[in-house]
This record gives sequence, C-alpha cells and structure tokens, in this order.
Amino acid sequence: MIHFNKVTIIGVGLIGGSLARVLKEKGLAREITGAGRSRETLELALKLGVIGHMGQGMRHAVENADLVVLASPVGTFEAVAGEIGPHLKKGAILTDVGSVKGNLVRAVEALLPAGVSYVPGHPIAGKEKHGVSEASGTLFQGAKCILTPTDKTDRQALETVQALWQAAGANVVLMNPDVHDHIFSAVSHLPHAAAYAMVNTVAEFNEGTENYITFSGAGFRDFTRIAASSPEMWRDICLLNGPNLVEMIERYQVSLNSIKKAIKHKDGGKLEKMFRTASALRRGLG
Repeated sequence: MIHFNKVTIIGVGLIGGSLARVLKEKGLAREITGAGRSRETLELALKLGVIGHMGQGMRHAVENADLVVLASPVGTFEAVAGEIGPHLKKGAILTDVGSVKGNLVRAVEALLPAGVSYVPGHPIAGKEKHGVSEASGTLFQGAKCILTPTDKTDRQALETVQALWQAAGANVVLMNPDVHDHIFSAVSHLPHAAAYAMVNTVAEFNEGTENYITFSGAGFRDFTRIAASSPEMWRDICLLNGPNLVEMIERYQVSLNSIKKAIKHKDGGKLEKMFRTASALRRGLG
C-alpha cells in the first residue's frame, strides 16, 4: 500500500479536491496541503475538511512534499512548474490531472530540477458542476485515468502514481502524450466546443420578448450539459490543443455539411443512413 508523508495539491477544485478526499478517506497521506490562487477556495476546502493545511503561497506549500499534484487550469502548468521547481525536494513526484499533454508535458519536464520525477496524468472523470464543494471520494471509481509517461519518466514514480489512481478506483491506461491529445481532441475537446457553440447559437434567437433558449427541452439540455463546465479551464484546453482541435472541428463541419446537403436536396435515404450509423455507434457506448 502506498503512503505519502505530505501531499500538496495545487488547485483544490472538483478534481484536486476529490483526489484529496481519496487520500484522506483511504489514509494514504499523513498531511494534505492545498495551494492555489484563490484564498477563498482554500479556506472553503479547509472548512469542508478536504485539506488539512493551507499553504502560504505555492513555494511554501510544496516544501518537503513527497507528492505534488497540479490540478489548476492547464494554462497555468508551465508557470507553476517554473515557480515551484526549485523548491521541490529531491525524490519528490510531480503529477497532474490536465486534459492536455503533448508539448505541455515536454515543457514541464524541462522546468524541473534533477531528482524530481514527473508523471503526467489525466483522470477521465468530472461533473457539469465544478468547485471544491462538489468534490467526492468516489468520483474516480470505475473511471479511466490516462498516464502519459515519456522516456524521461522514472519507472518507480510511474508505478507509485499508477497505484494512487488504482486506490482511487480508476482503471489506469498508459498512453503516448501526443496520441492522447489527438484522441481527446475528438472525444472530449470537440464536444465541449460544440456544446458552447450550440448554446451561444440558440441564445442569439428571439421572437418578440421570448428567448428561444427558454423553450429548450431534455434534448437540448442533454446535448449542452457540458457547456456548464469551467470556461477558464476550457479556454486553456482549446488553446493548448489547438491544432488537433481545429482538425476535429473541420471534420465535424464536413459531417454537418453532409447533413445540410441531404436536407437541402430532400434526400431522406441519405439522412436516414447517416442517422442509423450514428445511432448504432452511440448505442454501443452504453
């Protein structure tokens, strides 16, 4: 069984807070310290018992930590790694929960001193609501957690982080960082971009004093549920995985154009064929 003397979580929101709850509930850490930009969030995390200590700045928070978890928006990772790197003890493990890897992993690796191990991670778990008040020790049970080691990743550190996520109930998958970004641009980043676009599109329409969006039913709500996710987080993800996401948006536009063309030409057969294909694939997901 793994056990850490001190764990520091930078960014105590839904994911970081849920991991903190796992560490506490399973007795995997003697001390859990929270750090981040929002004192209000840290005070709430302390009040809720998610963390046991609140760091006085990130440099102070990571001192003597065995494990440091980057759970802030991915756009902050480089700056945070640069700030805390010199203050990480030899033998410390740095990991993260960001949904972009690729070039970001290589940038963070380059900022860390010798003797500090970096194990990039991405738990595939979440809710439409975010924030530490939504944190749960069961959030990761049955979920996938992708770890994206590189040639520089220490094997023992990788095994330790893998054991942590397994203790949280996650199914761990190892993947190349660049392959990760291409896959998740399609199955995660594109759907979020499409959901945001859908909400903004419908919100533009009005009929007299009635806003179309107020008439939305279950279908619209189901499709756009993820548009309630953190705008800051998704801004960073879109920018950091830009080339892959642009490729997927263009492919999605081709698919939409095929539907538009079939409608314009009153080609019911083609529409039904496309819909049947998609319907069968979706039902297969469970």
